[in-house]
Formats: sequence, structure tokens, C-alpha cells
Amino acid sequence: MQSNRRKNTAALDFFFGAGYTKEKTTWRVIVMLKKFSVENFKGFKDKLTLDIGSPSNYGFHPEAVEDGCITKGIIYGINGCGKSNLGLAIFDVITHLTEKQRLLQNYDFYLNMSGRKSFAEFEYTFVFDGHELIYRYSKTDVDVLKEESLSIDGKEVIYYDFLAKDGFTLLEGSDTLNASIKNDSPISRVKYVSSNSILADNAQNLTFKKFIDFVDRMLLFYSLDNRGYEGFMNGSEGIAEGIVNAGKVKDFQKFLKENDIDYDLYEREADGRKAIYCHFDNKDADFFKIASTGTRSLALFYYWYIRMKKASFVFIDEFDAFYHFELSESVQKKVNEILGVQIFTTTHNTDLMSNDLLRPDCYFLLKDNSIRAISELTEKELRQAHNLQKMYKAGAFNG
Repeated sequence: MQSNRRKNTAALDFFFGAGYTKEKTTWRVIVMLKKFSVENFKGFKDKLTLDIGSPSNYGFHPEAVEDGCITKGIIYGINGCGKSNLGLAIFDVITHLTEKQRLLQNYDFYLNMSGRKSFAEFEYTFVFDGHELIYRYSKTDVDVLKEESLSIDGKEVIYYDFLAKDGFTLLEGSDTLNASIKNDSPISRVKYVSSNSILADNAQNLTFKKFIDFVDRMLLFYSLDNRGYEGFMNGSEGIAEGIVNAGKVKDFQKFLKENDIDYDLYEREADGRKAIYCHFDNKDADFFKIASTGTRSLALFYYWYIRMKKASFVFIDEFDAFYHFELSESVQKKVNEILGVQIFTTTHNTDLMSNDLLRPDCYFLLKDNSIRAISELTEKELRQAHNLQKMYKAGAFNG
């Protein structure tokens, strides 16, 4: 038995590298997005760069950094500064590399309306077990690629110019694809290589596969179910149905009670669908028909929370729009407990800007087409005892 276990571990080491973890029977790769840039997309006329691969050397909350990258972050900014559009920009990559859920209607007015360029540009830098992968592309619209480039450890291995109809693939095992795909095909060459080639087992190709897997497991969702989600999976499963199917009704009840919402919940069929009901002394009722807006929003978070451990990168827009500030803190703490997944939220709630919850290099300000951690916005050395919220309100991070 031990011999077989060692063989299985060796096989996983070969495919995933040294960065996987084990949770019950699920093996997971620890891979990270290091940096992201976008230009001429929606409100971002000039190039904007989110750098989450240069953490500061703080001794507290070390769990917020893995493999040299920030894994938990909160993004602040005034209304209209681009927080929601930043999420759409980061997740633009799933629209042409995956078949997962897409919110194409949110990509209307794709290009910046004041920009001089006729295309938007995107650049992602990833780290995978010591290997760096950079993926660059440009588009004239959400579903129209102009140019695409992928480099691993400084070597460009896939390139294609969709206007000139010319390019190459250099990954070992992909050489025959150049002849099998039509030059005028609009399909991403990266996606085509991933879907149609049998790549050789080498470090370069394994890094490529990890990149594809990372993008395939990205998840964006909003604080209200009717605003939808992007990436990770497909379909429109109801929240109640999802919680019931996962066998988590009692765990959901416990989660609510931890946040001072006390219901006696049980599952049942109602109108041909799976539902969650609340038991009362005189009458039972459908949970979602009696729950407040804030409680329904919390249920939506829980629906995704029980799935987040299988995600790679999560972006939750205005995650606490309907929460009391104490509930916001409780939910953010639940997020912080998830290891090996990069999770970023947007909010206006400055009560969360605290060293008790995260650290200064995890709080980002989006302003004037620039996004930077507050640790970079002051010459003052920020320490654990500092009141970050008070400093923020006093204008200490306006630089």
C-alpha cells in the first residue's frame, strides 16, 4: 500500500510539480496570477496594471501570501472608478479560452470610447511551480481576436496574428496543428492547441496545461443572483437546488446561525424543484420567500463558498453590498480561510480596512486609471498597530 502511494505521489509530482496540496481525496495545484494589465478596455483608456506578485515583507497574516503572490485582497474605489470593469477585464480571458459561463452582455461598449486604438490589450503573468507564463492578446471586440502570444520562461511558444493570418506553435507535440487549422479561423490558437494536441511530457508543456486548468477554474460572481456569474461552470442552477444537491442544508443552517440568523431548515420538493424550507411552530415556508435581501445575498455567497475551494481565482463584486459591517467582516474571514485560491472582493466598506483582517499590501485603491496597494501609497512604514481605516479617511493614502 505504501509503495503504491509513493508511486501515485511521484506521478502527481511529475504532472503538477511540487506545489500541490491534498484535501481529503482531491489533489490541487498551487498556481498563481502574478500580474495583470489592460488597456483601452471600457473605462481603462490608458494601461492599468494590477501587481499582486510583489508583496511587502510583513510578518503578520502570512497566509495572505502564497508562492510570492497575494491570495486575498480587497479593492476600494469610488463609484464609477472601474471596480466592476476590472473584474470583467481579468475574466475576459475565459471568453475565448473556455466554454464556461460567460456574461457577454456585460462586454457591450467593449473598447474605451475616447481611446485612439481600435483594439483592447490584455496581459497576464502567472507563476507555476517556479515557471513563469505570460499570455498577451488583443481584441477588437469580446469575440474577435486580433493577436495572441504565449511565452513560457521567456520563450514565445505560441503566436498568431489574426489579421495577417500568420503565426506558429512551438510546444512539443503541437507541430502538426499548424497544417490542420485554417489560417482564417477565428479560434484562439492557444485554445486550439489545448483542445487538439497530445503534448509531450516536459516542463514547458506541463506549465501550459496548468495555465489552461487555471483559466478553466476562474470564477466571477456578483452579490445578487440575478446579476449572474462568469467562468468555473455552466448552467443556471438555483441556489437552493445547489445547496441541496451538495448535501449542505444543515451546514448552511449552521453557517447562518454563526452570523446570527437562526432558522430550522430542511429540504423538500416544491413545484417540481428542490427547495429549502424553514420550519416554524405554526407554518413552514420557502426560505427564499421569507429571507431578507441581505440573507438571500448571504445564501448566494454560501452557494459559491462551498465550491470556491475548487476554483483558481475568484472575483466577488460588491460582495457585501447588503451586509451589516459585522457580517461583512465575518464573510471576509471565511474567504481568508480558503488556501490555495486567489480571492479578491470589491467593497466601499472601510471597516474592513484593518490589520486584524488582512495587511496593507492586501488593500488596493483603484483611482484615476491606477490600482495600487495602500502600502505603496504612503511613505510611512505601516505596522500592525496602525489604524488603516482612520489613516485612509484622513487622506494618508492619496499619494
